[in-house]
Amino acid sequence: MVHKDIGGPEPQGSGALDLLRLENISKQFPGTLALDQVNFNVRPGEVHVLFGENGAGKSTMIQIIAGVHRPSGGRILFKGEPVHISSVHHARSLGISAVFQEFSLVPQLSIEDNLFLGSEVRKGPLLDKVGLRRQAREVLDRLGFDLKPRDPVMYLSRAQQQMVEIAKAFRTKPSVMIFDEPTASLTERETTRLFALIEQIKKEGIGIIYITHRMNEIKRIGDRITVLRDGKFVATIGVEDASDTKLVELMTGRVIEQVFPTVHFAPKETLLQIDNMSTFDGSVRDVSINVRAGEIVGLAGLVGSGKSQIGRACFGLEKITGGKISFDGAVVFDARKINKLGPRRMLDRGLYYLPSDRRQEGLVMMQNVRENIALSSLWLRTFSNGVFLRRANERTVVKDLVRRLDLDPPNIERALEHFSGGNQQKVLVGKSLARDVKLFIFDEPTVGVDVGARVHIYNFIKTLCEAGAGVLLISSDLPEILHLPNRAYVMYRGELRAELPKNQINEQAVLGHFFEKQTV
Repeated sequence: MVHKDIGGPEPQGSGALDLLRLENISKQFPGTLALDQVNFNVRPGEVHVLFGENGAGKSTMIQIIAGVHRPSGGRILFKGEPVHISSVHHARSLGISAVFQEFSLVPQLSIEDNLFLGSEVRKGPLLDKVGLRRQAREVLDRLGFDLKPRDPVMYLSRAQQQMVEIAKAFRTKPSVMIFDEPTASLTERETTRLFALIEQIKKEGIGIIYITHRMNEIKRIGDRITVLRDGKFVATIGVEDASDTKLVELMTGRVIEQVFPTVHFAPKETLLQIDNMSTFDGSVRDVSINVRAGEIVGLAGLVGSGKSQIGRACFGLEKITGGKISFDGAVVFDARKINKLGPRRMLDRGLYYLPSDRRQEGLVMMQNVRENIALSSLWLRTFSNGVFLRRANERTVVKDLVRRLDLDPPNIERALEHFSGGNQQKVLVGKSLARDVKLFIFDEPTVGVDVGARVHIYNFIKTLCEAGAGVLLISSDLPEILHLPNRAYVMYRGELRAELPKNQINEQAVLGHFFEKQTV
């Protein structure tokens, strides 16, 4: 049942007047009704969580609030007055600031230049570089971000770029802040610092719109939750009334009894053996792990622990300076004499790496679904005869994969940039299913993905494992590590902390190795 009220419990310290109110907002794109008469409001000093599946309309809604899109119908009231938000600049001038999931940074510019882009600090007719650098330093220090204002953005990690995006939003004191999955690339320490800042600005009366798929974050900082489904308003409830089960039912319109499937493991021969591996940048030091056919092996750790670099190194994407790697019974890397690594070589051997950043490394957003799924397999006989592409075969294979992936909509000729994040992630998984693979390395496979899409991805991982493939699951998501693997390794600052068998994988055991050991 769809609830048409926009009520909810009054948060502490909020006034009677809404900071922001959306009434019957609709947005029509060519061929798609993205929002259908949605109601929503934000009060002073509250965190209002926006929750829903990928494609539910959350991003469209916050883009309308932030001035990226204009609504097709309905009205927006800001501090009780009707407004027509015409642009991002107009929204910022009103006091509405956003941190989007997709970065809006200029890579060639420095951090300080990105922070003040469009609002440069001047001294008369000239730029005041000294003043700009001082103000940039003040913003970064206030946030507790260990960044140097003069560093070029292009050389920052994704987590550091996320910090710059957040710092841009905090450069001024807005009335309404929008956060779209802001912790996806942050470490636990950085996340804790961000949440402390959110609590601080709540006390200042700033209203916050917060999008996340992480249930624990909702309970940690949220006051109210509005659920969208298929572009429609479903309900607004208080956090204290929101159990995980209730949220999933509101979000999907169905009961998901078990998010994590039961996997039947039948470990066989060792597919991947890593002995004393170290990387050139020092992110991995003297690490030894192995993965067998017919099992899922978890690789856990905080962002920056080195876990992702292990998967990338095995695929030939990171320079290795020490150790040995064997795959499927053959040595593919020995620091002393052998280097047979590289994406093409490892693909041909049957190892597939799915990167954590689908937009930058995994997919070509301007191409369609068919082209993306077939891209890494074009030289196979299924897709070409060595001279010409077999378009009919390509369409048949991709259509079958799209059905298995439950892609929505199942249009293989649609450009990938027009799909939600969850559906883009399904396409990334589909690329690996277009060829014969013995070992899958999934690096953060559900980042930015809703519960419904997670269920599909988890079931695919289960199916791959039970069919005899090996799976290395690299994840910062603790529930994934607790529920899916047969064994789990834990990384800390480039070093291997522990190997845990199935019967020892629990929250206390895993988290006990996430942080620096305390000496008494």
